Amino acid sequence: MTIANLLSTACLLAIVLPGILSPGLLAAAERPNILFIIADDQSPFDFKFYNPESTLDAPTIEKLAAEGMVLDGAYQMGSWSGAVCTPSRHMVMSGRSVWHLPNNRILPDAAPADLVKNTMAAIFNRAGYDTMRTCKEGNSYAAANAEFTVVQDATKRGGTAETGSAWHSDRVMEYLEAREVAKDEAPFLIYFGFSHPHDTRDGTPELLAKYGATNHNDKATPPEAHPNQPPLPVNYLPEHPFPHGHPGLRDEVAVSGVWERRDERTIRNEIGRQFACSESIDRQIARVLAKLEAMDELDNTYIIYTADHGMAIGRHGLQGKQNLYEHTWRVPFVVKGPGIEAGSRAQGNTYLMDVLPTLCDLAGIDAPDTFEGISFRPVLEGRIDTVRDVLYGVYCGGTKPGMRCVKKGDWKLVQFDVMDGAVRETQLFNLVENPHEFLPEHGKDDPKLTDLAENPDYADKLAEMQALLLSEMRRLDDPYRLWCQPQEEAMPAAKADKKPKRKNKEMEKVAFSRQSLVGDPAP
Repeated sequence: MTIANLLSTACLLAIVLPGILSPGLLAAAERPNILFIIADDQSPFDFKFYNPESTLDAPTIEKLAAEGMVLDGAYQMGSWSGAVCTPSRHMVMSGRSVWHLPNNRILPDAAPADLVKNTMAAIFNRAGYDTMRTCKEGNSYAAANAEFTVVQDATKRGGTAETGSAWHSDRVMEYLEAREVAKDEAPFLIYFGFSHPHDTRDGTPELLAKYGATNHNDKATPPEAHPNQPPLPVNYLPEHPFPHGHPGLRDEVAVSGVWERRDERTIRNEIGRQFACSESIDRQIARVLAKLEAMDELDNTYIIYTADHGMAIGRHGLQGKQNLYEHTWRVPFVVKGPGIEAGSRAQGNTYLMDVLPTLCDLAGIDAPDTFEGISFRPVLEGRIDTVRDVLYGVYCGGTKPGMRCVKKGDWKLVQFDVMDGAVRETQLFNLVENPHEFLPEHGKDDPKLTDLAENPDYADKLAEMQALLLSEMRRLDDPYRLWCQPQEEAMPAAKADKKPKRKNKEMEKVAFSRQSLVGDPAP
């Protein structure tokens, strides 16, 4: 080690030691590396360790799950934007809750002006980490992203090595090779993001064939059926029972290969395309892990695998990410690293905003005052099972105030107040009895396998959950109120966030009946 390196290490000790939160944490000179991996649009139920019936082959991620911890209750909190990935990625980078993020046009002053100084790369740079990022361009916190020492961003959603997921892994491999040549001994933080499996889900020809899928481009007909296509989701519906958002929502009506279709052949083909992209991601992660092992860096590296949000793809008759059912509100979450018991699981009850506080905790870095998330390091170490009792979800990227949900224990409430009040629906689920959130339209015989909101036996539970939702909305500074909540509490900024011309133009195309809003199922 050079004199400069020694001096750097001495300074680093002075910075980091005060932030050590546990006697068992590694000394500053031995601080862990961090490899944070995030996919773009991926339901937890795509993976066998969440859904044993899944046909996705993801051996690398499954091995991470077997050698580390799986969180059964990891969530993305939600969005004020139709592009749900925008707030979710801001939450990852800043450790802040959904209504307190920068670049929020509804509450533009909700974040400190100098927040970028307390975002992921800036924090780890100050602590002496080497920082590197590769991910898609756009839908993210640009100012925070620019703080990484090495940035290689591009949106790569094609079906070749040059145009798809391999591009991102190539950038990480180049970075690691340069680190190896330079004999760099500083710990690293690598933000390893993918542009897949986001639509248009163009997989490689090999993997598309494996899953019996085609990059379908004919709006008039469904794609060809194939026995290798994945089965329909257990909670598949050919249509959602009521309009869930707003007219013309891109992810529901304009996705190439899907458009407005919800027939079995289209959905199975689309899941096949999703799986082809996901398996490609798995292969790219394998390359990077093999390189870290060859460099003798793997054992001292925390590896986190997650996604920016889940996806529907036929579940509940929906296609996109603008909903609050478990398949979309939840995210996959796997952590492997020093001190984490192999094959362990925990509920967690975490949000994506908890990622950054946790990484700081694992690295022995003092958390800045701007954090609103909670470190779930105690969960990873098996000391507790959850970091919070109540979970809140929001989607109001469409017509306002939108959708809200709250979860506590076995119970979950979802409320819809969309289409300027034309659609006001309430759903109540017991997730132990009904983990797939079956609705009456699923036709289950068991009376517990359905929405219980209109069942008089559960009136007290419904009232309890509605009160809990309002409490969480108040606590988190949700600027809106649903029709059944105190209207005087809505913030002026939210009341002013109306776009009548655009909204009215869209509404003119729609008749407010369930049948006409949903439309006939595709043939």
